[in-house]
Amino acid sequence: MNDVNSGIAGWTPAELVRTEAAALEALAVRLDEAMAETFGRAVELVVRCGEGRGRVVVTGMGKSGIIAQKIAATLSSTGSPALFLHPAEAVHGDLGVLMPGDVVVALSASGETEEILRLLPVLKRKGDALISFCCNLQSTLATASDVVLDVGVEREACGMNLAPTASTTAMLALGDALAIAVSLRKGFRLEDFAELHPGGKLGAILEKRLAKVRDLMHSGEAIPAVGSRTLMTDVIYEMSRKKLGITTVQEDGRLLGVISDGDLRRLLEREGGAALSKTASEAMNAHPRTIGVGELAARALAELEEKKITSLVVVDSESRVEGVLHLHDLWGMELI
Repeated sequence: MNDVNSGIAGWTPAELVRTEAAALEALAVRLDEAMAETFGRAVELVVRCGEGRGRVVVTGMGKSGIIAQKIAATLSSTGSPALFLHPAEAVHGDLGVLMPGDVVVALSASGETEEILRLLPVLKRKGDALISFCCNLQSTLATASDVVLDVGVEREACGMNLAPTASTTAMLALGDALAIAVSLRKGFRLEDFAELHPGGKLGAILEKRLAKVRDLMHSGEAIPAVGSRTLMTDVIYEMSRKKLGITTVQEDGRLLGVISDGDLRRLLEREGGAALSKTASEAMNAHPRTIGVGELAARALAELEEKKITSLVVVDSESRVEGVLHLHDLWGMELI
C-alpha cells in the first residue's frame, strides 16, 4: 500500500501546500506593486455598480465555477449584492438575469474557456462592465475585459501540473480581497454585517458585539453615588456597599467627579488618618472617563483597556448620571 505522505510524482502533501502558499505570496506582491492600480479600478467598478443599483454577476466553469460561487456569496454577505451565473446555463436562457449596470466577474485560468467566451458578445451588447481573473493576460477573455486581474501561478500544486489547485486558491483569495476592499469603500459597518447574518453562532456573536452600554450598565439604585460634601467614611461605605470599586460624586444628578479604589488608596498614602475627615469633593477625580448610554459595549471595552481603568460612568448630553459600566460586565461577551 502506498504511503499517502509520499505524495504524487515524488511530491509530499506539505510541498503541495507550500506551492499554494507561494502562489498566494506572489499574488500579494502583485497587489502591492504591479497590480495595485488595476485592482483599484476593479474596486471602483464594483462600488459604482452598487451605487447604481446594479449587481455583481460572477461566472466560471468547473473548479473556477465553484470558486465563483464562493466569491458571489462573500460579496453578498459584505454588502455588495451578487449572484452566480453558470456560463453553460447562461446561453440557454439564464442570461436573462443580467441587468443594465451589472458588473460581470469572469474566472478562467486559461482565459479561453469556451462557455465563457460565448457570453462575450452579449456582455458587450448589454454594455455591462467585465472584470476577469486570468492566468493568461494575452487570452481572449483578458483582452476583452475592462479590467483583467492576474492570478497567474508558477505551477499548479499537482504532481502533473494540471489540476486547478494553486490557481483556484489565488482566485479565491483575490475574490475575498475584492469583496472586502469594496465593503470598506462603502463604509460597511458591523451593524450592516449583523443584519445579513442573524442566524447560527455567528449571529449570536454579532448580537453580543452589538450590545449597547445601556444593556450592561448598573443603573438606578445600583449606581454608587455620594454628594460633594459627603465625608470619606461614608464614601468608603458606599463604595463597599455597591461593590463596583468606584463611586460617582453628584450634585442634583449631574456628575461632578468619581472616586475609585485607586483614588482612595492614594489619598490614604498621602494623608494617613486625616484622609477620613476629607469630603468627596476634596478626594474626587474631577475629570473622569465617561461614555454615552447608546454607545456599543465593544467601544466601552476598548476605552477601558486603552486607559487601563475598570469603570466608566454613563452620562447623557447634560452630564446627568445614567449608570456605571464595569469591566467585569464586559468579560466573556465575545466583543472583539
